[in-house]
Amino acid sequence: MNGLEGFLDKVGGIIWGPPLLILLVGTGIFLTARLGLIQLRLLPYALKLVFTKNQDKKSEGDITHFQALMTAMAATVGVGNIVGVATAVVLGGPGAIFWMWMAGFFGMATKYGEAVLAVKYRVKDANGQMAGGPMYYLEHGLKQKWLGVAFAIFGALAAFGIGNGTQSKAVADVMSQTFSVPHWITGIVLVILAGMVILGGIKTIGKVTSFFVPIMALFYVIAGAIVMIMNINLVPEAFATIFKFAFTGEAAAGGAVGAAIRFGVARGLFSNEAGLGSAPIAAAAARTDLPGRQALVSMTQVLFDTLVICSITGVTIVMSGQWKDTSIEAGALSAAAFGTFLGDVGPIVVSIGLLFFATSTIFGWGYYGEKCFQYLFPNPTAVKAYRVIFVLFIFVGATAKLSVVWAFADVLNGLMAIPNLIGLLGLSGVILLETKRIQTKIKEEKAEKIAAKKA
Repeated sequence: MNGLEGFLDKVGGIIWGPPLLILLVGTGIFLTARLGLIQLRLLPYALKLVFTKNQDKKSEGDITHFQALMTAMAATVGVGNIVGVATAVVLGGPGAIFWMWMAGFFGMATKYGEAVLAVKYRVKDANGQMAGGPMYYLEHGLKQKWLGVAFAIFGALAAFGIGNGTQSKAVADVMSQTFSVPHWITGIVLVILAGMVILGGIKTIGKVTSFFVPIMALFYVIAGAIVMIMNINLVPEAFATIFKFAFTGEAAAGGAVGAAIRFGVARGLFSNEAGLGSAPIAAAAARTDLPGRQALVSMTQVLFDTLVICSITGVTIVMSGQWKDTSIEAGALSAAAFGTFLGDVGPIVVSIGLLFFATSTIFGWGYYGEKCFQYLFPNPTAVKAYRVIFVLFIFVGATAKLSVVWAFADVLNGLMAIPNLIGLLGLSGVILLETKRIQTKIKEEKAEKIAAKKA
């Protein structure tokens, strides 16, 4: 088993090396330029769409804009927002946070492009529900079905790692260390909770995540805001340190500028999944009249995930100074940082945050894996069997050592990104045309409102 783990670690290191990271960020930069900084120009409108109560009910789709966003948020806001950020700081220094922000900024354009294509090329399945994502736009848009099949295989299998075993293990570890709950009890509870949600399909997942995700995100953001407000004098210094080491490099593990860039970009992309091809699967289920409208909502996911939640973790770690202590492991660094300011309450806050984040990731990735599997095996009975197996595997994840599963998932995640990025670059012209359509529509709607007011 150790030999297999070592082999997978080496393969993962190759796949997630500079070429893929450059391709991921490069795609974001390319789309940012081609779409004219859409993540800045239309961000106010996108945020307005997110928080609009009366969302499109007439168009085709299974869930609202907000529910689609929360399902995607549920899947991406996970262990990476707490442990992943801490690992980036340990290996790349405080400057890694700056490069995480850069990856997030350009990742917003990538996420927008993915969602445009997901809605554009979505189809109705045998149950009359929407199915979409990279596998469909690779087949119907790029006309390369083999790439769609490859993505679906990688996604259906990766869901058991990044979205299941590793997350349930994180929850079980937290419950054991913080609240002395045995791993097997946590496993059973998670199986029951996830079964009630995942077996109900996308409509149930959408309803649960639209209630669950805002609460968990607000809890963590408020806790971080309290720390910053109580120690406001340390905030400017923390930001100065982040910007300084972004271009000079310093890490507890001994690093340079290259390490800051590498781990900042890698962990940022791991957290928000921009370019991975996972989130557009949820976007495809949204009720929307135009692909661009849902895409604008989808791109805010990266804003909330990386530029807000990850920043809370990163800035708190830098403020605490705990990142300089080489005796603290990355997994415990966030808890130690919050503990510096909140005492014994700090580790509990981080534990509860991790508990919520990891559990929600299981819900979101249950849907992603199912849709990838459905593309390969459209039979409804087979899809239901996948759901059941996915839910039961949660117990395995909570009670077993899953370092091999984690390494395997890391490899599969990288392999998912490759065909997806090929699709994004190959269909960038379609993304541009759909962007022009939504911009025209927005102008028309503004003109109608002005005319209505004058009348």
